[in-house]
Amino acid sequence: MGVFRIGTSGWHYPTGPSTWNGIFYPKPRPRGFDELSFYADHFNTVEVNTTFYGQPRAEVCRDWAKRTPPDFEFALKLYQKFTHPGMYEERLAKAVPPDARDDAVLAELARPNAADVDEFRRGVDPLASKGKLGVLLAQFPASFKSDAAAVAYLTELLRAFAGYPLAVELRHRSWSDRLGETLALLNGFGAALAQIDEPKFKLSIRQNQLPNVTSFYYMRLHGRNAAQWWRHEKSDDRYNYLYSVDELREFTETAEAASHIVRKVYLYTNNHYSAKSVANAAMIKAQLGEPLDGEYPEEFVNRYPELSGIVSRRATLFTPGRKSV
Repeated sequence: MGVFRIGTSGWHYPTGPSTWNGIFYPKPRPRGFDELSFYADHFNTVEVNTTFYGQPRAEVCRDWAKRTPPDFEFALKLYQKFTHPGMYEERLAKAVPPDARDDAVLAELARPNAADVDEFRRGVDPLASKGKLGVLLAQFPASFKSDAAAVAYLTELLRAFAGYPLAVELRHRSWSDRLGETLALLNGFGAALAQIDEPKFKLSIRQNQLPNVTSFYYMRLHGRNAAQWWRHEKSDDRYNYLYSVDELREFTETAEAASHIVRKVYLYTNNHYSAKSVANAAMIKAQLGEPLDGEYPEEFVNRYPELSGIVSRRATLFTPGRKSV
């Protein structure tokens, strides 16, 4: 059977109504408290979103490696220049005075090149050298449609990162309408099609949740808050959703079946609002019979009573004198 890697998408949510402070983390913070170390007491992997907004830096990745156990793994999202060149081009345009803009030049600058790939490789090397780099995630926007240009672009990206385990998240229905072609492309590079659960709309990708490669399986649960998915006051509102015990069984049964086919199963909860992702990740571990390591704050279990009786409680969020390492 394959090894289960279960965790959340991100571990640092410091502000606003979606914060984890006072829920999973203490508020105020005791001296010496380390979020990542505390998180790693409970889960054996985490998906990193910050690398989408900026190229990973070697010193940061080296620090992450030091603050986590030897068997801990990171999944890193590719920098937005690789998957959202249009968004990156808009950022560039805002930084250039209107009278000095050249659309052709901006488009060329927004297209990733070999130097960008090398910079990414250097940034993640401290994790890779320690055996802590699990997967790279290429998350494409819902507007990324399957046509000749998109297929050529995806092929180029797969070739550029062929040396890494790569999961590809495609969200437009055109990719599942041509599923055979899509899987043939991914399989040719040993890349996994990321299986996602999120509100489904007319143009949303359709997925059968089956593994397409035997090396690893990659699943992401975004929540089912359809009402606030596209219309919300704040972007975090779309992730305000807690999966029920019955809803999670669909995914744990799939993960269990996949573990008989692949060597590793990665399953991340991205419904991070008020640490609901933490609650659901723990519930998933329980359903799969995985050990529920670490102690969960009393306040957390009181908020999510679904965990009562299956996790170890701690009366306070932080035991004085304990310093995370």
